Amino acid sequence: MRTIIEKVILLQEVDIFSEVPTELLAYLAAVAEEVEFESGETVFREDESAELMYQVVSGAVRLHRGETEVTIARAGQPFGTWALFDDERRVVTATAVEPSQALAIAREDFVDVLADNVQVTQAILKGMVRRIRGLGRIVRGAP
Repeated sequence: MRTIIEKVILLQEVDIFSEVPTELLAYLAAVAEEVEFESGETVFREDESAELMYQVVSGAVRLHRGETEVTIARAGQPFGTWALFDDERRVVTATAVEPSQALAIAREDFVDVLADNVQVTQAILKGMVRRIRGLGRIVRGAP
């Protein structure tokens, strides 16, 4: 079982948490649960309710629509992040391609952390804005 400090270090790699100061990430680390998946195990299916986001700690998880691969999330990469922000259904299926470990954060716990700590909320919003602006630059072809 990982300590809060170890979880904080892992969560620092999630882009939407990039602006959250280390000491405040401890609030999110405290609600992050460790989960394990066997090779071939389905983490979630397309069109299921989305209530958890994941940060891969080890192994790899394939995100796909039917047989079409979207991406593979490997150690240090999050997937299902938008589940924290809305109640839309999953748009892909996630399947472990090898034995994998991840941190999982439930939307309900995430919202509780945001409600209790405005500094975490502000930092996450700042991280989201940075991500959206970056996407806008890519679309426009700007550096």
